[in-house]
Amino acid sequence: MKFIDEAKISVQAGNGGEGCLSFRREKYVALGGPDGGDGGDGGSVYLEVDPRLNTLIDFRYKRIFKARNGQPGMGRNRIGKSAEDLIIRVPPGTLVHDAETDELIGDLTAERSRLLVAQAGFHGLGNARFKSSTNRAPRKTTKGTPGESRELRMELKLLADVGLLGLPNAGKSTLISQVSAARPKIADYPFTTLRPVLGVVSVGVDTSFVVADIPGIIGGAAQGAGLGVQFLRHVERTKLLLHVIDISGSDGVNDPATDFRTISHELGAYRNPLIDRERWVVFNKVDVFGDAYDDDTTKFRAATDWEGPIFHVSAATGAGCNELVNAISDRLRRVAEDE
Repeated sequence: MKFIDEAKISVQAGNGGEGCLSFRREKYVALGGPDGGDGGDGGSVYLEVDPRLNTLIDFRYKRIFKARNGQPGMGRNRIGKSAEDLIIRVPPGTLVHDAETDELIGDLTAERSRLLVAQAGFHGLGNARFKSSTNRAPRKTTKGTPGESRELRMELKLLADVGLLGLPNAGKSTLISQVSAARPKIADYPFTTLRPVLGVVSVGVDTSFVVADIPGIIGGAAQGAGLGVQFLRHVERTKLLLHVIDISGSDGVNDPATDFRTISHELGAYRNPLIDRERWVVFNKVDVFGDAYDDDTTKFRAATDWEGPIFHVSAATGAGCNELVNAISDRLRRVAEDE
């Protein structure tokens, strides 16, 4: 399924039904009276979170949503039927903006939460409403008010606890497939990951967290190069970033320090400075060296002044992955306790 994380739609709430102008006409009743009923309310438009959705692709094919109008009132004091509200389902993590003003209307994250995006029109009043002791035969009615109309821009930011970052072919997809049930495409050429992938990592019986893998980032991504920058929004909500670095030297180009500086520069240049987010370094493909990678760690710290955690794993063989998963789980638990 194609991944879509932005969409524009038009929403139109229903108009209120008109009030009715009517008078009683009954056999053997000498004097009738006003009996025009009120109209019905129009339908409002709501966005509702559906946890079964993970993309905005449905809005690529349907972009105009209109709620029904309320029915007009009728004689004999019959009230017009109000229209049902229109519910539009969206995936969790959807941000909703007014397309004209760019105002943030809402951030839909909680399951089954609703957001009113277009208010329905109010019903009109029938002439029976205007009867008084001095006006026994009113001919006054009111029309229903129009429903609200809006242009919306929706942006999806996936809900994940941990985000994976790195250059293409750093082994992020292999890592997420090793620690979770996610099965992204894995191949020996750049940009095999073309859309974000979510994986649920289970730790023990009742503990789990969600990892997001995004396409690899390359130098110049902040200016539009490559694929990763357009998906960086999906790690904005994460509590922890894992910078996966290939230390096998298989690409023959970048050393770990250069890799680190490249990604750090792009994080700092991104519109929402992810460089300030807590980040851990994960040296991947250590199986190439066996146990002889301590010197690379020392050189890396000296070249980058990195003082944060460094983990050594082999996503292909699973070596070191359990230690990494347990450390992440402990860190997320402490973050949750501090919130």
